Amino acid sequence: MMRAGMLGLGLKPAEFWALTPAELRLMLGQTGAAEPLNRAGLDALLAAYPDHAKGCENGGSGRDRST
Repeated sequence: MMRAGMLGLGLKPAEFWALTPAELRLMLGQTGAAEPLNRAGLDALLAAYPDHAKGCENGGSGRDRST
């Protein structure tokens, strides 16, 4: 990281050491941001974490909603 900061970005040692790791990553173009959620990702989440328990007909609350 020091080589990238000092040689690649031309930072002086004091400038390099004053940076936070997040600032250095940002300056190096490494944002670390996750890809936006697409339809396939949403479908995978819905399958893994359904809104109701599997096999439960009334939404998983344990109560009969007809009364």
